[in-house]
Amino acid sequence: MRTAFLLPALLLTLACSSKLDRRKAEDLIRPIYPVVVPVMVPEKASAEKGTPAYLRLTTLKDNLDKSGWFESSVKIEGGQETFTFRLKPDAPKAIKAAPQGFSMPAAEAVFVRAVKMDPTREGARVLYEIRLEKPTAQFPLFEALHQEVRVGQTKVRHATFERRKGTWELTATDEVFHKAE
Repeated sequence: MRTAFLLPALLLTLACSSKLDRRKAEDLIRPIYPVVVPVMVPEKASAEKGTPAYLRLTTLKDNLDKSGWFESSVKIEGGQETFTFRLKPDAPKAIKAAPQGFSMPAAEAVFVRAVKMDPTREGARVLYEIRLEKPTAQFPLFEALHQEVRVGQTKVRHATFERRKGTWELTATDEVFHKAE
């Protein structure tokens, strides 16, 4: 008779475990992926000739001129050059207006796995990996602007979890990109 009461109590204890396991963390993080990794095109930007910012803007202009989707111009103002980019009407619909410019999808970042889990006072902090995949036609431009980035490369992100009403909830991540609309 004692074992009949012991088994349900043991199962209840295991079910209400206060520790977040890796599988549960991955199941809660996975739905926020894949995210779109964009190339940001400013509507207008200035830089002094010879600076790294100037080199990025000239690379951007050269690549956008090849695409045929933007009208670009350069105006010299003293020691600075001002680059202006305007989206053409026949540009792909994937290029969206963004604050102070435009956003073009360059690739997707997908969830890979949880790497490390640390308990905190409020819940848990999880380090996880994402991988850059599915490059678009704009990816060469993204690579030109971010020379250290390659398709298939992984990056580490962080997530925080809190235990609320007996269940674990994902409360925040440091992901800077957003899911496709």
